Amino acid sequence: MTAPRVVLIGTMGAGKTTVGQLLAQAWGVGFRDTDQDVEAAEGRSVSDIFVDSGEPAFRALEHAAVFDALESHDGVVALGGGAVMDAATRELLAGHRVVFLRVGLSDAASRVGLGVSRPLLLGNVRGRIKQLIDERTPIYESVAAHCVDTDGLTTDEVMARVLEVLEESS
Repeated sequence: MTAPRVVLIGTMGAGKTTVGQLLAQAWGVGFRDTDQDVEAAEGRSVSDIFVDSGEPAFRALEHAAVFDALESHDGVVALGGGAVMDAATRELLAGHRVVFLRVGLSDAASRVGLGVSRPLLLGNVRGRIKQLIDERTPIYESVAAHCVDTDGLTTDEVMARVLEVLEESS
């Protein structure tokens, strides 16, 4: 069975995609972002899927993308921020090397900006990010084998910390 070298989880603004791409490049392996996989399969953006079909439809597509990535990809996988809120998706992650990229409100808000393309941030962006962080952090922590704080760090520094925690656990 093929398994990813690492699966990155965390809320929006944590740097999962950017750090994942850097890790994949450093290891000479491929990179998969499950949000991008859903968009490619559906031919439309995550925002459009939310608007046209609703969040439950998106979550079903997301679960299928996570399943496929975990079964068929041997590189680095980054999950969408809400993927681990689904119990079935959390079950899929059992036995995989999962790293939670933790980001605080201030850094997340500055990285995400006004969240125009993020359907879960409609309205009060900062307040909504805080709510998502508060709701999701215990789930991320329960799923991840490792946690890397990203606040105040460059993506290269976060990548180095991920490499360190993975090497220490090998």
